[in-house]
Amino acid sequence: MNTWRNVWTITKRELGAYFTSPLAYIFIVIFLLLCGFFTFFVARFLDAGEASLVRPFFDWHPWFYLFLVPAVGMRLWAEERRVGTIELLLTMPITAWQAIVGKFLASWLFLGLALVLTFPMVMTVNYLGSPDNGVILTAYVGSWLMAGAYLAISCVASALTRSQVVSFIIAVMICLFLILAGYPPVINVLEQFASGHLADFVTSFSVMTHFEGFQKGVLDSRDILFFLSVIGFSLFTTSVILRTHRAG
Repeated sequence: MNTWRNVWTITKRELGAYFTSPLAYIFIVIFLLLCGFFTFFVARFLDAGEASLVRPFFDWHPWFYLFLVPAVGMRLWAEERRVGTIELLLTMPITAWQAIVGKFLASWLFLGLALVLTFPMVMTVNYLGSPDNGVILTAYVGSWLMAGAYLAISCVASALTRSQVVSFIIAVMICLFLILAGYPPVINVLEQFASGHLADFVTSFSVMTHFEGFQKGVLDSRDILFFLSVIGFSLFTTSVILRTHRAG
């Protein structure tokens, strides 16, 4: 019981810290502007003649998150290490794992809030037609899970260094690999120069591949397990890195 109380205490503290700085508001404004611009002006949603958000809206999420999520996650541990408060945090009556989960949940809830604020998109598409809201809801779930996977990777990058810039670059590079592994041009090249089994193996690590099912309204346990596995493995790796720093 105390374990989850400690986690929730950390979560509330970190979530509150977001809104005491301009970072949260800047992130939300940029995310909403990007969603609106790419949906209505690049994908030309209003000209498509189809009451669906799957392609014009959700197709861009892996690319939006590529830069925005590492920008949110880069400060989680890098800042603690830079100012020297990580030692104080880890000597408090909480475990490193509780601190990691608490910080992660705060950031993940913040990303969820940013997603929820895109509700005018859903209202617009329902006003213009009769979309399958079940598919839209499933795509939102997949988008949030994908954001969580990006964020967990950003936690690892943030724990590796004191520099937020270096943390950001590392996270972007890892997340870019997870996108490109399932990007059609890359898949075509792999199929030409490698065996089909190798191509399938590489694409199995792609967020694009696993996000497609959610966009189709399918809650496949394999896709859910993939994102949760990335989150779990990344948070475990973060704990190992922090324990190493603590021991040093």
